[in-house]
Amino acid sequence: MENEKTRKAAPRSPGRPARLAYRAVRLLLAGVFLAAGLLKSASPKAFALSISAYGLIPFDWCLPAAFILIAVEILAGAGLAADIKGSLAAVTGLLGLFSAVLWFGALSGLSIDCGCFSAEEEAKHHDLWLAFYRDLALLTGAGFLYAWRAFYKKRRMI
Repeated sequence: MENEKTRKAAPRSPGRPARLAYRAVRLLLAGVFLAAGLLKSASPKAFALSISAYGLIPFDWCLPAAFILIAVEILAGAGLAADIKGSLAAVTGLLGLFSAVLWFGALSGLSIDCGCFSAEEEAKHHDLWLAFYRDLALLTGAGFLYAWRAFYKKRRMI
C-alpha cells in the first residue's frame, strides 16, 4: 500500500484538456501553413511578385524563392499536422522569417499585400502591421507547443 507522500509526489501525465490544447494549437498552425502554401501554389508567379515588392532579394531570385517557400510551407504544415520531429522548428523558422520581412515592410511604409496567402485574397489587404501581428500570434502558438513539449518531456510523460 502506497503512503500519501509517494502518491502525491508521482508525476502526472498530461490530462485530456492539456492534450487537446496541444493538439488544437498544433493543428491550427499546421492548417494555416498548409492553406497558405496550397493557396500560393495555385499562382507562384503572383507570390514571386509579392516577394519582389519588398525589394530584399534580386528580382531574378524571386520566382525560385517563391517555389522554395511554397514547398517548405506545405511540407512544414503537413509535418506539423503529423507531429513529425523538426516540423515545429521549420514552422517557427518560417514565422520568424515572415515576421522579420513584414516588420521591415511595415517600417518602410510599403503599401503592398503581404504575400501571406493567395494574391487574390490579399489584394484587398495592404496592412502589413496586421499581418505582422497575426504572425506574432502564430509565434505565440509555436511557443506554447515548445513549452508544452518541454514541460511534459522533462517529466517523461509523453
